[in-house]
Amino acid sequence: MAEDEEGGENTGRGERIAKWLARAGIASRRDAEKLIAEGRVKLENKVVETPATFIRPGDLVTVDGRHVAEPQRTRLFRYHKPTGLVTTHRDEKGRETVFQKLPPGLPRLVSVGRLDLNSEGLLLLTNDGELARRLELPSNGWLRRYRVRVNGFIDERALADLARGVTVEGVRYAPIEAGLDSRKGANAWLTVALHEGKNREIRRVMQHLGLNVSRLIRTAYGPFQLGALPRGAVEEVNPKVLRDQLGLKTETPAQERLRKVKARSRAGRDAGDAPLDAAPKPDPAD
Repeated sequence: MAEDEEGGENTGRGERIAKWLARAGIASRRDAEKLIAEGRVKLENKVVETPATFIRPGDLVTVDGRHVAEPQRTRLFRYHKPTGLVTTHRDEKGRETVFQKLPPGLPRLVSVGRLDLNSEGLLLLTNDGELARRLELPSNGWLRRYRVRVNGFIDERALADLARGVTVEGVRYAPIEAGLDSRKGANAWLTVALHEGKNREIRRVMQHLGLNVSRLIRTAYGPFQLGALPRGAVEEVNPKVLRDQLGLKTETPAQERLRKVKARSRAGRDAGDAPLDAAPKPDPAD
């Protein structure tokens, strides 16, 4: 069991186990560290005592006695979450969860952020807990966009003022873009966009303005759009998009090694097939 004595990443020793567990879709790196602290993770049948433990390809890892398979390539999915589902793997109140309603055949997935019970729309899912954590951070600057149906008097100046940020019951919310799309009687549709996304932020801010939210649909998360994805449907994001938008590798280490071996093999064959007179000629200046 190799441990990181200097606190730095040592690629010669393998990969830190907390990061490995995150890539395997078990949990975020932070939650994986909690599992380790609780003594629930074993490496080669020995309890892992520190997240600064390294793992190499082929090592046996178990969590709560269950074998954890080698991480797959990083994958990201768009999911159209219906209302009435909680965004968690297990619910202490026995309510149905997002993960119980997913179609069969998917890898173990974690969500990028959450949508509450009565919210719907775009929810990103990934098999890489490390990626989920990265995409949740406000520092990535990604805009979350929503369509919001509200009931009550619309003060468009108050909506515009949200762009300067607002404090509600002692909680400071970052600038919010909010505009009126349409109005019919006492009901109206708004477009709301924010970067931060604190717990129940839109509902609390709208309540602060005297508006009751009756429907909340997330339509975009950064560059990823809900589009025409049917309710309850899942669609994988093209690996090329992951490379272009996120700069991610979309191969497992084993796939990367195999590709490099094949490339070297092809290069060797090409060199062996080259005609004798194809060798570079000496520069006359030499």
